[in-house]
Amino acid sequence: MRTKPTLTWTPTGEPAPRTTDLDEVVRAVAEGGVVVLSGAGLSTESGIPDYRGAEGSLRRHTPMTYQEFVTSEEGRQRYWARSHLGWRTIARARPNSGHQAVATLAARGFVSGVITQNVDGLHQSAGTGAVIELHGSLDRVVCLGCRRISAREVLDRRLRAANPSFAAAATRINPDGDVELADDVVREFQLVSCTACESGVLKPDVVFFGENVPRERVEECYRLVDDARALLVLGSSLTVMSGLRFVRHAAKSGTPVLIINQGVTRGDTHARVLVDLPLGQALTKLTERLA
Repeated sequence: MRTKPTLTWTPTGEPAPRTTDLDEVVRAVAEGGVVVLSGAGLSTESGIPDYRGAEGSLRRHTPMTYQEFVTSEEGRQRYWARSHLGWRTIARARPNSGHQAVATLAARGFVSGVITQNVDGLHQSAGTGAVIELHGSLDRVVCLGCRRISAREVLDRRLRAANPSFAAAATRINPDGDVELADDVVREFQLVSCTACESGVLKPDVVFFGENVPRERVEECYRLVDDARALLVLGSSLTVMSGLRFVRHAAKSGTPVLIINQGVTRGDTHARVLVDLPLGQALTKLTERLA
């Protein structure tokens, strides 16, 4: 168990004033043992949109739900047709300065672990090793029948072969890796089954809306937060409970919660400091000041 800081944080029930001053974050991170909880806002500078920001896709787009995916072949056809095109954009995305800064802080011993709500793999691409992918990753596929895990690149090749003439102009990329397509285009798309059991339904290895995060993964996150000296939230509105519960847990135990995010979050009343800055700019400054 990591030694906690001398001064713990007791939430007042009121959000701290929003600031652009990083002093308190610098002091907390300098002690080390910080766990990062990252959200979609960290990846927007890599060209992957947020769900809930000013330009968030939930304003125009309803993500696929687990219930629809497992019960509706039409729903699966719509998801995979859109995702087949959208995933290429996600796969081409590169880590931005925010991801690089987190990797640098981890390499220097300031960050002890990362919990990410993102499914884009950009933390790992930046060189961060200890990453818990809370909602899974788009670069893996799971068979709902035999539970075999396979690489998304393999499925991509199979879908290309099954749809040699499929060419559609995507109008918008969404955070879950799919795009906007016309219904008549979607109806042309051919699905493929699992090659291991030959009939299983293939699903991206991500947690859809309405689906539960695996219990052992949640417990691993709780252990990480319990051992942290501080919890640093980066680019998450904390709207869904899957991330908010760790903020509440940290605050309840007296572990300082630090939030860097553009706009309000559902966890603001639990935070010791609220910094309103673009993530790339803020994290680059943070690493420079800790150098």
